[in-house]
Amino acid sequence: MSLRVRLTLVYSILLGGILLFFGVLVYILVSTLLIDQVDHTLKQTVGNIINTALVDPVGGMDIVELPGVELASSVYVQLWTRDGQLKMSSPGIRQFSQALDPADLKAGQPILRDVNAHNLHLRVLTVPLVLGSRPAGVLQAATNLALVDSIRSTLLYVLLALMVISIFVAAAASWISIGRALAPLQLVTETAEQIMRADDLSRRIPYHGPAGDEIGQLIAAFNHTLARLENLFTSQQRFIADVSHELRTPLTVIKGNADLVRKFGADDESLDSIKDEADRLTRLVGDLLLLAQAESGKLPINPRAVELDQLLTDVFQEMRVLAGGKVKLKLTEIDQLLVHGDPDRLKQVFLNIISNAIHYTPSGGDVYLSMSKAGDMAKVIVRDTGPGIPAKDIPHIFDRFYRGEKSRTRSKTSGFGLGLSIAYWIIDTHGGRIEVDSHDGQGTTFCVYLPLQRADPAKE
Repeated sequence: MSLRVRLTLVYSILLGGILLFFGVLVYILVSTLLIDQVDHTLKQTVGNIINTALVDPVGGMDIVELPGVELASSVYVQLWTRDGQLKMSSPGIRQFSQALDPADLKAGQPILRDVNAHNLHLRVLTVPLVLGSRPAGVLQAATNLALVDSIRSTLLYVLLALMVISIFVAAAASWISIGRALAPLQLVTETAEQIMRADDLSRRIPYHGPAGDEIGQLIAAFNHTLARLENLFTSQQRFIADVSHELRTPLTVIKGNADLVRKFGADDESLDSIKDEADRLTRLVGDLLLLAQAESGKLPINPRAVELDQLLTDVFQEMRVLAGGKVKLKLTEIDQLLVHGDPDRLKQVFLNIISNAIHYTPSGGDVYLSMSKAGDMAKVIVRDTGPGIPAKDIPHIFDRFYRGEKSRTRSKTSGFGLGLSIAYWIIDTHGGRIEVDSHDGQGTTFCVYLPLQRADPAKE
């Protein structure tokens, strides 16, 4: 059963239940009002009759006239003696010798109830007449409920007819409105099937309704999911192409040198070349494994209190050796700061950023390193005087395998474009952030922010 059918049935059943509930209330209310009006007429008629009653010489009741009968022609009256003899009846029922309500002739108090007598549906009021403490007779007044029954049956048929018609109209309206409301979902299904058949993730679902309703939000979420899938699929294709490209060069070199060794015998240059390319492959596989562990959340992080100034000093000493005489590495400012993190991973971040700055800074250039406190964060700045990064490349420098090679020379000592991706993930995992400021031809500045270690109240 389709969703459209189910919703239509639910709305129809719900409306039918509401109409049935209110229909029963209306029927009961009208019936009660009609019966109350009948009872009021009977009580008023009996009261008028009793006010004109006389006591005969033997202590019985006698009615001089029936004033209420003339005013209420639908009321029938019988007067019964205390011995159970019919003494008087209204003109319309004088041919009846039985009581209007035989069961209540011996009643000790006034009783109102419905009775089927003489092939009529009557509402009978039985009132015992008492003279002092002695019973003097019984007065019964009745009215025919044929009109009330007719009104009830007519009202019942009208209510049932209205309920059936309303349910039918509501079902038809619900079917149409639900069909229109669910039409975009059918479009979603068709688009998804077309995407599956054509493998075209660039398609989007058009929607011209309100963007804030549930259907609009669903389609927006679906389109957003398609966009993310397209980006992931494109990234995967680019990733495979980049890995293939990175693997092709060292494998080609290794294969070429192996052929030379086989043909001319081993020599130091060929063996060194094979070793260098094998090392490059090892670094690439290691970086890929590290990035895969990071993205899957399986990269181990062992946080503890880290003296960031000491860690940065160690990095400075190591990188100064790497810089050699090519560039001047300068530590301009350092502060004693304590952060909470994994020292090995943090060291990996700074080694990567500083080594990139050294690599891409021309000979005779400078690389500046500093650390200071910025609010509740430690701020580490790495600034170089290299060629800078073009504005179009900055948004992508943390993407895997991305390298802006137009302004940076690519050599066999170049990285694979994975180091900044790993560094970004490590800093993000530590609750920090990396900012980049660069202009083409004016150098590059990396700012790394890390949250400071909170003071231990027990040690204060």
